Amino acid sequence: MAIVVWVYYRGESVCYILNSKIMIIMRLSKNFTYEEFIRSSSAERMGIDNRPKTKEEEKKVIENLRNLCLEVLQPLRDYVGAPVHINSGYRCKALNLAVGGVKNSQHSRGEAADIRIASPKQGREWAAWIEDNCRFDQMLLERNKNGAVWLHVSCKRYASKNRQSFKILKVEG
Repeated sequence: MAIVVWVYYRGESVCYILNSKIMIIMRLSKNFTYEEFIRSSSAERMGIDNRPKTKEEEKKVIENLRNLCLEVLQPLRDYVGAPVHINSGYRCKALNLAVGGVKNSQHSRGEAADIRIASPKQGREWAAWIEDNCRFDQMLLERNKNGAVWLHVSCKRYASKNRQSFKILKVEG
């Protein structure tokens, strides 16, 4: 039997106890949580702890992720009217290296997310909406060698540093 207790944590988060494990659910925006950005099936498979290593780093990552959610992901979610799923959010340096990410990846600072899309057409539609309605740094419509497609989007906290760049990479259809 599971015991579940809800409490306020840090003024905005919810903590619950389930089967003797304490789980913190920190809301970054109305529909996005910190946990969905640090959860990684690749990290689990490889035995990598995909959390920031220091409290100072964690604070910066949370601020960056919250900015990404408030500037891009939550507005997109509100526009779509349905869940927007994150394939890849924050990546610690070890995970970024293990999955072949670029050395200066914005994922490692909490400034980027890869959004699951159903098709390149949906990716182009969502990218066009983001381009017209959001402050963003970079968007990449990508496909891997197995045919999976996703929309990479990033946003920096300081508006003057955002490039507003959109590219389609290796995608047809």
